[in-house]
Amino acid sequence: MKLKKELPFIAIVLLPFAYLAYIWNQLPEKVPVHWNSSGEIDRYGEKIELLLIPILLPLLVYVIFLVIPRIDPKKKLNKMGNKLHTLKTLMTILMSILALFILYSAKNQSFDNPNYMILLIGVLYIILGNFFKTIKHNYFIGIRTPWTLENERVWKETHKLGGKLWFIGGIIVVLSSLMLDNKQNFTLFLIITTILALVPVVYSYIRFKKEMNGSVKHEKE
Repeated sequence: MKLKKELPFIAIVLLPFAYLAYIWNQLPEKVPVHWNSSGEIDRYGEKIELLLIPILLPLLVYVIFLVIPRIDPKKKLNKMGNKLHTLKTLMTILMSILALFILYSAKNQSFDNPNYMILLIGVLYIILGNFFKTIKHNYFIGIRTPWTLENERVWKETHKLGGKLWFIGGIIVVLSSLMLDNKQNFTLFLIITTILALVPVVYSYIRFKKEMNGSVKHEKE
């Protein structure tokens, strides 16, 4: 790992930690750590819990992208080259922004518009959808079902479909976050997220069965 190359990522990851350190003495001992779909606080916790936000968002994502290309047994991720680097950059930036937004909301004890959070998740869907078709067959990143992991063609076709679905779903989530009220948007967000999660799984199973049936038929001939 070349440290110079990683310095921009380290700076992005450290931003939420730096912001949390800056506001630490301004925080009460009990801070909001969870909000409902209407943006109302429904759980308070110790302010030390806020450390989990930058740890589980930008830091964890950065570490994952740093480690998995090195432990990928098939070494397929390294073949993505600049595409993997771009995905790593966008994901780290997005997770850092999301962490900053949550920390800011905790400090002000207000989640004025939960749609902003959903909008950021919609942007995440768009980013992932745009990159799905370029992700090589691997054990760590992508739509990892028993059937995509078993068959590389099933992997490619599933990610091709999944990429379109996630990209379109992300655009719908972003637009609905700008146009609908909190409750309507949250309901639509749950529906879209369920579709994005389930459809590629079902498709990968159906596609795998077709591949297997085709192989059996070919062997008989």
